[in-house]
Amino acid sequence: MKHTILSTAVALVSGIAIQSAALAAADEPIQPIKPPASINIGMVELGKKLYFDPRLSKSGIMSCNTCHNLSMGGTDNIPTSVGDKWQQGPINAPTVLNSSLNLAQFWDGRAADLKAQAGGPIANPGEMAFTHTLAINVLESIPAYVREFKLVFGKDKIDIDQVTTAIAEFEKTLVTPNSRFDQWLLGNKTALTKDEQEGYKLFKDSGCVACHNGEAVGGNSFQKMGVVAPYKGNMPDGRAAVTGKDEDRFNYKVPTLRNVEMTYPYFHDGAANTLTEAVDVMGRLQLGKKFTKDENAKIVAFLKTLTGDQPTFMLPILPPSSDSTPRPTPFK
Repeated sequence: MKHTILSTAVALVSGIAIQSAALAAADEPIQPIKPPASINIGMVELGKKLYFDPRLSKSGIMSCNTCHNLSMGGTDNIPTSVGDKWQQGPINAPTVLNSSLNLAQFWDGRAADLKAQAGGPIANPGEMAFTHTLAINVLESIPAYVREFKLVFGKDKIDIDQVTTAIAEFEKTLVTPNSRFDQWLLGNKTALTKDEQEGYKLFKDSGCVACHNGEAVGGNSFQKMGVVAPYKGNMPDGRAAVTGKDEDRFNYKVPTLRNVEMTYPYFHDGAANTLTEAVDVMGRLQLGKKFTKDENAKIVAFLKTLTGDQPTFMLPILPPSSDSTPRPTPFK
């Protein structure tokens, strides 16, 4: 009887502690990342193959993972990406990690969701330089893909809608929970050092959380780059290219700061090579604040606590091409 009462008391105290931690986290502008829900496993496995398959490009050497490398924080760590025939891309590749939490995709938000985004690079002459028709021809010439698409979608014919749906379903799994900061939010007060906690307080008190908030610590609004002073880096039209409104020039989707330690260089043009530089520029141009060396270091220390558990899985084994599969043309 005593054992039962004690067990009940312990469970009650634990439940109260968990509830208190959840309530404390709810009061913060940043929320812990939750694992993905309602995932179609078969579709995820197909989408994983397509994500890594370079045969969806004209050259046969580029895949989604080329610019959004899952071993490198979901990006390519260069200022702007390299496309077909070594073309220089116009903009920095945003991380694919936690991209399901964004209000839209691409820096200018021209794709409403991951599915809409997935088809763009395949047919972009500056990226994978294929066409959707040719990509489908390749997939339909590979017997194992034909069988897997029919198993997943229940259709005899493969189409681009199925391709982008499968890729998007895989990308939904690429969330990074359990960062040290999330552990701190959920009640583990030893998860952050004193400097990291002071960095978070500076991050809040300085106004950074006005744009960098929520689960993704960003990604949920469009903001002007250069609020207090103009940004002097490479500045395409930004959101105005989508809306056609002059007031949207210089506006970009706020990037997520999750895993930001891994996603250098920073900004839409990749002009900031280090977090220290990025914090300095954002402080001056967006907030009108010049951080001291010590303040900057503490904010950077906090930002590094946002690195979560990276996606871990077996690399997919891609089905072999058949004799009728169109061969890539990397030099044409």
